[in-house]
Amino acid sequence: MISPKRIFRYAASAVIMISPKRISLHAALAGILFACLMPVASPQTGQTGQPASPSRDERMKWFADAKLGIFIHWGIYAVNGIDESWAFYNELVSYDDYMKQLNGFTASAYDPAAWVSLIKESGARYAVLTSKHHDGVALWDTRLSRLNVVDTTPAQRDLVKPFVKELRRSGLKVGLYYSLLDWSQPDYPNQTKSVKRYADDPERWARFTAFNHGQIEELGKEFKPDLYWFDGDWEQNADKWRAEEIRKTILDRNPSAIINSRLAGYGDYGTPEQGLPSKRPTDKYWELCMTINDSWGYQGNDKNFKSPSQVVRIFAECIGMGGNLLLDIGPKADGTIPAEQVEVLKEMGRWTSKHRQAIYSTVAGMEDGHFAGPSTLSADSTMLYLFFPGNGGGELMLEGVKNRIYKAFVVGNGTNLEVKEYLRPWWSTHAGVYFIKVPEEALDKTMTVIGVSLDGKLITE
Repeated sequence: MISPKRIFRYAASAVIMISPKRISLHAALAGILFACLMPVASPQTGQTGQPASPSRDERMKWFADAKLGIFIHWGIYAVNGIDESWAFYNELVSYDDYMKQLNGFTASAYDPAAWVSLIKESGARYAVLTSKHHDGVALWDTRLSRLNVVDTTPAQRDLVKPFVKELRRSGLKVGLYYSLLDWSQPDYPNQTKSVKRYADDPERWARFTAFNHGQIEELGKEFKPDLYWFDGDWEQNADKWRAEEIRKTILDRNPSAIINSRLAGYGDYGTPEQGLPSKRPTDKYWELCMTINDSWGYQGNDKNFKSPSQVVRIFAECIGMGGNLLLDIGPKADGTIPAEQVEVLKEMGRWTSKHRQAIYSTVAGMEDGHFAGPSTLSADSTMLYLFFPGNGGGELMLEGVKNRIYKAFVVGNGTNLEVKEYLRPWWSTHAGVYFIKVPEEALDKTMTVIGVSLDGKLITE
């Protein structure tokens, strides 16, 4: 068989040997042959036939469908149960006393397989682990600093690697938190709110930037995160962080990776913290990050735990507004997860498993004024899901929906429900009011979800 390169060589030779009267014809034929042999670009490929980088919407698809993630704040701050990094930055304890916790961080009961099993049971589709907080203590075996759990704590091993391995094995997406600022790094300008190493020293800042970018490159090369969760960008601007370069480095290595909003304007989605939005955020993609009690890391004195029911209700509000919930847990220094947090994750799992069709791969539901509670819609907007705690007064009221309802049912057990419509006479073009009766025996102990099958895509007024 003659190779394409040889065919082209023969064709080119033929064009050269022909008479001038036939040059134009043969040149055209050679041009056609050349075009056929060259790599063909398409909407899915670049100019050289290489796959084109996925668009933002393509990269964000799994995140938009996932709805629930688990955040894990784990570090030396769990030893004394104090605020992660902030304890010394705000000078509540001295820097030296804070760092003495390195000696007590054992991870002696750390079981990454058990962690991931619990996370998957909760219904979460991804997890985000603090690879390094503002205190600069890395949970992986970084080659750029001795301030890591392998070299400076009794744990003496990489704690990120086995967790990432278990997440991959379980089919969950891998997220890593990384603090852009590092209050321990000797070339970073700030150490505490009153202690500054320098104000303007381009040489030291250049060294810090090289260190910072080097650690981010390590995470990408070693763990290939699906999601980068940056923090600490407020202390410098995008130019100082070289944020655009960080983003390019990440996406050059992994074109499908996604990045949160805390990369000084170079992220993909919003990250409101500890505050449930009262109305739908303007970000197309967003995620509420929230603690189960009042602390990100483990603090034994913080007993202000949200109940499973409260967490489920907050979660329903998030997905009803088209967002995700990134629910935080704070393991102890030995790697065990507090029982109160385990309880919440297990109940989340029971509830999400039962109501999965109303949660995953759905989109934001109706705007306020149509139903007294959150709602979601199927991807094609023909199925409406209504979320409510308690008994809903025995029947639910649905306003401003112009569609006809084929049927209503209890998600998770399939019970068909009685639906009646009022205030829509034959001559009116306005929506009526629907009432859906919900029997007490069909209620979920935490939050009930009703599916409403519509005669087409949802139309409201």
